[in-house]
Amino acid sequence: MTCTDIFGAAGSAWLDGLPLPQPYAGKVTSLRHLIGELATEITMLSGVIADLLAGDRGYRVIQQLPGIGPVLAAVITAEIGDVTRFRTAGQLCSWAGLTPRHRESGTKVTRGHVTKQGSRMLRWALIEAIQRAGASTPAGAVKTAIIARRGKEARNIAKVAAARRLLILAFYGLRDGQIRCLSQAPGPPPVTQPPAQAA
Repeated sequence: MTCTDIFGAAGSAWLDGLPLPQPYAGKVTSLRHLIGELATEITMLSGVIADLLAGDRGYRVIQQLPGIGPVLAAVITAEIGDVTRFRTAGQLCSWAGLTPRHRESGTKVTRGHVTKQGSRMLRWALIEAIQRAGASTPAGAVKTAIIARRGKEARNIAKVAAARRLLILAFYGLRDGQIRCLSQAPGPPPVTQPPAQAA
């Protein structure tokens, strides 16, 4: 029998019915108990985080970005802190280490890998969000365009560029309380029919 969700009810029943010899049965029982304890802690901490961020407008707004859910939004909000300390989105990207190195000497300009300065956790959260964002999203379109132009060898470069685009969108969401490029354009006004005249 195969089980698609080993942590669900069917998976638990399947594990109960496995005829495992010792020490394997003891190890599985111990790990299942540990998973239960950790799940309880995760649920409790998720509630605490939700309570702490409930009034944060930016936290709610950046969850509109494809690939960013409550957990990644909490990480991004906590790692950035007060977004108003950055005058521009470019400053935030530079602080996060998502901009390429830039060296100049006379007339020679060299651009290198990203600096990786700043918060490693913020970069991780953005890359995770990019993995979940579709190709039709603003950040996903950046990734797709770079891969189409430079080939599959540029996948990591494309992920970083898409993460930078996502961070720019998050900057405006945290600062302004809205992300304009995700706003729906207003539709045409409804057509009103003149009232029918009585004959």
